[in-house]
Amino acid sequence: MTDRPIRLFGDPILRSKSDPVKLDDPGLEGLVQDLLDTVSQPGRAGVAACQIGVGLRAFSYNVDGDIGYVLNPEIVGLGGEPELVDEGCLSVPGFYFPRRRYPFARVVGVDLNGDRVELEGDGLMAQALQHETDHLDGTLYVMGLDPEIKRDAMRQIRESTWF
Repeated sequence: MTDRPIRLFGDPILRSKSDPVKLDDPGLEGLVQDLLDTVSQPGRAGVAACQIGVGLRAFSYNVDGDIGYVLNPEIVGLGGEPELVDEGCLSVPGFYFPRRRYPFARVVGVDLNGDRVELEGDGLMAQALQHETDHLDGTLYVMGLDPEIKRDAMRQIRESTWF
């Protein structure tokens, strides 16, 4: 089992848009296994490839005992009115801030065989789908905080022991 170390806020890979996955990449199966192993640790709802240092469009999820992955994911549907939800991130350890998220999300991508994968859900699954897809677009959740909250969040992050 390979539980890969998580890259932290400030690492340039977290602010870079991830490249599409090529299904013939010989290392792809290993990446997927590492993503699954890493997200399987307690308290983890999702891990994007960039969080383990790989700039490819892939993420794993672990929501309510449902563990899986998706390659080349794209959000194809959001529903409901955005609402404030407490959100944290493995790349910003120890912090949770209120962030606006849609209560429903649908993502489409593929698996290792190139077969279509469609994930959808509400609540934590919707939040995880939006959060992990944002990672692949080079956006950390703190960037989408309301301005007053973001100012305070950035101050707290800068003062943290790991920053």
